[in-house]
Amino acid sequence: MDEQKKLEHQIELATRAASLVKDETTGQRFRSFAEELKRKLLRMMRRGKVRTRAYELWEQAGRPSNRELDFWLEAERQIEDEREERKGSGAS
Repeated sequence: MDEQKKLEHQIELATRAASLVKDETTGQRFRSFAEELKRKLLRMMRRGKVRTRAYELWEQAGRPSNRELDFWLEAERQIEDEREERKGSGAS
């Protein structure tokens, strides 16, 4: 099972467990755990997007040597700009 599917499964289990337990403290711990796993999953997915974008930028630039960090940082910047743009357009 790949890492993303594993996290999705764990989120599902923690969410289900939170809804089934009678003790509120235990339920809250399960909900908190599920939220923590969701944040981890989002970070992992973002890293994959950055990796793909950096590779595309590198290819477009003619595959130059020793510029991995430049392409990675540019990919992060572009993806963050796109995220902010989506967030802004959703607010209006």
